[in-house]
Amino acid sequence: MRDILARRLQLCRTEHGFTQREVAIYCDVTEKAYQNYEWMMREPKLEVLLKIADVFPVSLDYLVENR
Repeated sequence: MRDILARRLQLCRTEHGFTQREVAIYCDVTEKAYQNYEWMMREPKLEVLLKIADVFPVSLDYLVENR
């Protein structure tokens, strides 16, 4: 799941023209924490994942499922 999530986060962020810092601020996490999600180092908690889905706006299924 981590690799799919990381790719989708990068894709969504660049498509919407956001920086990692901007997404991190919206999701109330540090920029380093958000970078770790995109670099496959960590997985976000559900509440953070919900905020990420809201900012882009996409479904949770899209972020984590291999389709």
